[in-house]
Amino acid sequence: MLVKKDRQRLNEVSQQLYGISRRVRILGHLSWPGTVRHKFFRSGSQKLPEIEYPPFDPKEIKDDLKKARECLGDLPLDQWLLKKSYDIEAGVDLISSCGSPEFFDHSSTIYGTPSTKLRDGKTTPMDLATQFATIMDAQTGSQSKIQTRDLITADDMRNRINKKVKKVFGKDSPAVIVSDEISAKASASSKRIRLRKGATFTEKDVDQLVNHEAMVHVATTLNGRHQDSMKILGGNYGAVTKTQEGLAVFSEFITGCIDVSRMRRVMDRVEAIQMSMDGADFIQVYRFFLERSRLKTEAFENARRIFRGGVMTGGYPFTKDIVYLDGLVRIHNFIRAVVSRGRNDVLELLFAGKIELDDMPTMLELKEEGMLRPPRYLPHWVVDKDYLVSYFSLSIFIGEMDHQKTDEYYQSLF
Repeated sequence: MLVKKDRQRLNEVSQQLYGISRRVRILGHLSWPGTVRHKFFRSGSQKLPEIEYPPFDPKEIKDDLKKARECLGDLPLDQWLLKKSYDIEAGVDLISSCGSPEFFDHSSTIYGTPSTKLRDGKTTPMDLATQFATIMDAQTGSQSKIQTRDLITADDMRNRINKKVKKVFGKDSPAVIVSDEISAKASASSKRIRLRKGATFTEKDVDQLVNHEAMVHVATTLNGRHQDSMKILGGNYGAVTKTQEGLAVFSEFITGCIDVSRMRRVMDRVEAIQMSMDGADFIQVYRFFLERSRLKTEAFENARRIFRGGVMTGGYPFTKDIVYLDGLVRIHNFIRAVVSRGRNDVLELLFAGKIELDDMPTMLELKEEGMLRPPRYLPHWVVDKDYLVSYFSLSIFIGEMDHQKTDEYYQSLF
């Protein structure tokens, strides 16, 4: 057990790192004003966007990180916090290199690339995107036809989401607002969910946004900020993104609100990142998305996600959007292992704060030391695990079958 002095030191350094992490706003720094989109369309979509990012001086933040490291000891929890300090610094380096080729190097280190190997040592996000695309291309009539009358306005979307989140978070509910200051259709933090003014949504979008943004991103942030003994668990920095986004997409899957259109967008972004790495510029990637989108604003938004912080002429994209597929596979396999071992306690620890999967041994240690509070907010599929356990019980058994033989037999029937 930790002595009082060690607990106090760990608590203080964690507080320091949490405070520093709040000053490293990667996505906020990389955001584009709405005027960029307007200028692009006024040019007939023929002129590369010109972006000026806010000034950023990394020196003070790096100095503060160094001071925090100097307070650490030699315990395993100290080493964990040391790693967190370097994870935060990686975000500082990323922001500092906006608009340069070096930005891609830092992005690749934090988020990976389409060719980053998964845990099996062979499969990559690009492999998964390609296989998904092959299967989906073989479907007939699988994509629902969205009629104009089926679309939901941003104001109506706000009202629907507001009702759902208040049932779960009560007084901690994030405000749901409509804003003309964001480029994405929707964005979320622990305090507010923003919807872009003028954007339209579908019924599927409502459940996807609630299960993805609210029940994962908002929940893990609030749960992390309730961790008084280890405040860094409420911090949001690049290294936790793969786990957080993977968990959020898995939440869409396990609740049945994922659809072909959503998976297409995720797959297309992986392909677009590879296109940019291979030299495609913003306009070429925009046209790639335009062939797949209902609206030119959607195509622009998808291209913006790939090029924010990077180089408009291509070669050096922002690789964050590979984490949706990459993280989904990792989370699926992790929860599969959890269910097979009957470790429901481990599943709930995923929601105790903003963590990476590799943080789990530390989370178990913190729990044993009495330094970790149970998560206050959990999605219903974790509270009621019946479907989750049933699904993985079947999945584990089927996963051990010889699918080549079964596929050959069943495909011979049609």
